Amino acid sequence: MNSPDDSTAGLLECAPDPQRYENPNRDPDEVALKIASYVPRGSRVLDVGCGTGCNSEIVALDRGATLIGIEPDADRAAQAQKRGLNIIHGYLSEHFFEEHGTFDVVLFVDVLEHLANPGGLLEMVGPGLNPNGRIIVSVPNVAHWSVRWELLRGNFNYEESGIMDATHLRWFTKTTLRKFFERTGYQVVTTDSTLGLQLGCYTNKWPFRWMAPDLRRKIARYMSRHISGMFACQHIFVVTARQ
Repeated sequence: MNSPDDSTAGLLECAPDPQRYENPNRDPDEVALKIASYVPRGSRVLDVGCGTGCNSEIVALDRGATLIGIEPDADRAAQAQKRGLNIIHGYLSEHFFEEHGTFDVVLFVDVLEHLANPGGLLEMVGPGLNPNGRIIVSVPNVAHWSVRWELLRGNFNYEESGIMDATHLRWFTKTTLRKFFERTGYQVVTTDSTLGLQLGCYTNKWPFRWMAPDLRRKIARYMSRHISGMFACQHIFVVTARQ
C-alpha cells in the first residue's frame, strides 16, 4: 500500500520524514483546536488521512467524540494506534460505510491537497454523512504571503513540510476552495483560518524575524483575520450537503 510520501522522488534531497507532522499543538490559533471547535460534542467522527493522530486525539478528548481514523501510511497509522485511537490502515473506499456505518462529522485535515481527484472523494463521503452531518476541511493556502514573495523572486521550491510540501498535488486559495465545494454539491456553513506561526517565514524573513514573539503573534493574528487570503496559513471550511 503506497503512502503519499512515496511520490516525492526527485523533488527533495531525500524522502520526507513520515513523522514530520507529529505535532500535538494546542495553540488556539492553530488547526487542531480550530477544527475541534466545529465538532459538536458527542459526535461520531471519521478522520480521513489522520496521520499520527495528534489532531484526532485532541478532537476525541476535547469534544467527547467517538472517532475512527483512516491513514494510508503504515508508520503514521501505527503511531496513531499507540495513542489508543481506533485507526484503520488503508484508504477510504465506497465499502467503508457499509462496514462502519455513518458519521456526524467527517474530517479532512490537510488531506485534499494530496489527492489527484479530491472531488471524487467528496462524492464517496456524501452517503456516509448522517442527516445534518458536516464535513470539516483544512487546506494549506497557496496564496500565503511567503509563497507570493518566493514567486516574485522566481522561486517555487518544494519542501519537506508546510505549504510547499512536496506531496501536494492540488493547490487552493480561499476562493478556489469555496468554488470547489459549490461545484461538488456542498454548502459552505462557515470559514476560518490558522496563523501558521510554526512556518519558517516568521523566524527568517523580514520584518517578522526581528519581532518579539508576542508582537509577531499579534500582527499575524490581525492580518490573518482581516486579510486571510494572504495571511492565513490554512483555510478551514465547514460544509454540509446542499439541501
